Amino acid sequence: MRAGVLVKAGLVLVVVVALDQLTKALVRGGIEVGEEDSVLPAISLVHVRNTGVAFGAFSGGGLVVVALVAAALAGLLYYFFTHLDKRLVWLPTGMLLGGSIGNIIDRARDGAVTDFVKLPAWPAFNVADISITLGVLVLLWVIERQDGHAVDGRTG
Repeated sequence: MRAGVLVKAGLVLVVVVALDQLTKALVRGGIEVGEEDSVLPAISLVHVRNTGVAFGAFSGGGLVVVALVAAALAGLLYYFFTHLDKRLVWLPTGMLLGGSIGNIIDRARDGAVTDFVKLPAWPAFNVADISITLGVLVLLWVIERQDGHAVDGRTG
């Protein structure tokens, strides 16, 4: 079972990183930095370089960003390896690690993360940010569940 959980988390991680890096490469190759192209009402494709964490928080934070990401990933890995028997724990773990690695690759290569989806009144974001955000929500759901039942004993 342990190996299966690790493989599933690894597969999710690889898919997220691949999709994230592919979409960012398409944006870097097709949209100039600062350019904005409307694709649907209220949704634009942009090319933004983000030096912060998700959605631009701590922009220019340097070591603060590195420390926050490292602490969050260490906590996630600790939880994952101490709860391998928890149903679906592999899914948010793969999503969170994949999203984090996707953005780390950008930082190492370019010194900033490529963001490209823009909604009204919301900072630009990317596939890695989506994966991290959804991964947090799925992780909270996994933590709140015990053996297919809600913590309070109700099924659901």
